[in-house]
Amino acid sequence: MSTPKADAEVTVRRNPHPDFPAVEASRPLWHEHPLTFTQQQNPSWKLGDGADDGGKSLKLADSPGHREIDPYEEGRPAVFNYKLMISAVVPRPIGWVGTRTKEGTTNLAPFSYFNMMNHDPPIFTLGFSGGFARPKDTLSILVETGECTINIISEPLLAAANSTSINAPLGISEFALSGLHEASCTLVSAPRIKEAVFSVEGKLLETKEYESRHTPGKKTGVVAIVEGLRFWVRRDAVDEDGKLVNPGVLRPMARMGGISYGKVTEVVEIPRPQWEEVARDKSARELVGSLTGQRGL
Repeated sequence: MSTPKADAEVTVRRNPHPDFPAVEASRPLWHEHPLTFTQQQNPSWKLGDGADDGGKSLKLADSPGHREIDPYEEGRPAVFNYKLMISAVVPRPIGWVGTRTKEGTTNLAPFSYFNMMNHDPPIFTLGFSGGFARPKDTLSILVETGECTINIISEPLLAAANSTSINAPLGISEFALSGLHEASCTLVSAPRIKEAVFSVEGKLLETKEYESRHTPGKKTGVVAIVEGLRFWVRRDAVDEDGKLVNPGVLRPMARMGGISYGKVTEVVEIPRPQWEEVARDKSARELVGSLTGQRGL
């Protein structure tokens, strides 16, 4: 019997509940709350005000203070760093990746090591645990074909998306297991998810493999850089110009730590400050002056 991968459920143990169905049954039912826009916590916040908690976070920084953690500390398992990072770097967008082998078998899997990095050209990154020696099915197919689709998980698709994280053997299509439907693309053979509100056709640009700091010589991860070739947006979710997706229609799900996901139900809008406008404010000029040793702007 082969040794489980470092990120296998038997090793990582993301689920902290011995009896998850019983724990879930004790919780409130799922409610589809409409997306609402709220004020920011302190609409009168101004430059120099710091945190909006009356100094609480500053006091907590003094006591109990911060704990310094060396990721390579002797005796610290690498999986501890994994659990720490995925519980702290949240919420994370999820790249739901569709691929098709040269033989025609489709594959679908979610990745929370995912994000967009550029818009011209459209660039996305995907992170895979494990090296090329023992690649995930998605990575194998992506490298073999150079093609994929990236789909965004909306609220109604969460259970289906989670099901596609199953460690099914290569050749078993997660589309069929999840009950989702394939939709054809224009420039790639990989299928997109018909039910998805937003999808991207992509081609692989390059990959980089990383080596363990704990076990020199062991390959532990691969980053794939993908260029977006086409966007697919459900018509009821995008404006006439094709430049804005309505978050109230997209209703994206985010990845949290462990087996947790996050819903987006409230949005706060805060305009970015412009230096020219700030410079006209007297209190801002005085603040800048005190920082630079000048009399102001």
